[in-house]
Amino acid sequence: MATLLDVGLMAVVFVANTLAAAVMTRFFRIQLHTRWGTVVYTALLVPLVLVITTIVAFSLGVGVDLGSTGAVIGLMVAIPMALGVTIDVLYVPAPDEYELPETTGR
Repeated sequence: MATLLDVGLMAVVFVANTLAAAVMTRFFRIQLHTRWGTVVYTALLVPLVLVITTIVAFSLGVGVDLGSTGAVIGLMVAIPMALGVTIDVLYVPAPDEYELPETTGR
């Protein structure tokens, strides 16, 4: 039976995965100069990192037994990735919209 602490810790892992997906997507959008590069790196590396963090968290005893691997992947990887990418793309201004100070050529 799931305790309130187990559900709360699983929610923390969910939020951490969402934050990681948003930060990684932002990093790729800033560092890579092509849209396809951003899409490919986001599609390949973000799920890998989220799977690793989920495996580490669940191996430490955090979370509730969801019954199947598909439920874990869906709840702890797919949904946080979709939320993180959506937050970065829709709610955070594009990297091109920021004005940076001029740098001196020292």
